[in-house]
Amino acid sequence: MASLMVHAWHMDEAVLDDGADGAEGVYSIGAVARMLGVPPQTLRAWEDRYQQIVPARSDGGQRLFSRDQVDQLLFVRDQIRQGLQPADAHRLLAQQLQEAAAALPTETHRSEPRAGLDAAVEVLIAERDRYAADFADYFLRTEGYVVRVVLDAAAAVEILRDEPPSLLVVDLLMSGGAGLELCRTAHDIGSAPVLAVSAVELRDQALAAGAEAFLVKPLDSLQFVSTVRDLVGTSAYLRRGENRP
Repeated sequence: MASLMVHAWHMDEAVLDDGADGAEGVYSIGAVARMLGVPPQTLRAWEDRYQQIVPARSDGGQRLFSRDQVDQLLFVRDQIRQGLQPADAHRLLAQQLQEAAAALPTETHRSEPRAGLDAAVEVLIAERDRYAADFADYFLRTEGYVVRVVLDAAAAVEILRDEPPSLLVVDLLMSGGAGLELCRTAHDIGSAPVLAVSAVELRDQALAAGAEAFLVKPLDSLQFVSTVRDLVGTSAYLRRGENRP
């Protein structure tokens, strides 16, 4: 019951945040599967069968899960691990969402606690713009991450092969548009998940090239940091569900 109460409180928090940080489709189904430890085919089956957590679709048909939807899937996953059937877990989720919506205040402020890092987590930023790189570097270092910055795709590939980071953040327009090929290389090497960013809407191309999430520039600092946390598995809200039987 205590676990349910914790989740009920957090579902309240998820519903109250309808800004870009929580409601925008960001994560590919592969990224969500990795974060939650749930196979992609299971996520698709839940979507088709229960029609409750339905991600947005990109113009190319790619599923794009929001941060709130990942939170909801975490709730369902944990209820199933505690013994509920998937149908019952989805019904309980619907009840929590309805109760949260009924209690919705007129104004709220959401703040996620900083997640303590168990060990140094390194983020490699492959950028074309030194100013944008410094912006991302500042916010990630403030959160305790080790950050490396390169302005050349070839240098990024060398690091991915020899000293793989925990996460690659790549501007798709770097090095004359070599960012998509860098995503493919990182995916083929399999050394780190990829967060693609661009001032141009290249979401479908990024996901097709192997990126696990996409953000449009200019980046919102809070959304950027929370996306990085999720992809490297250090987000506080994902940590709530890490204990397995």
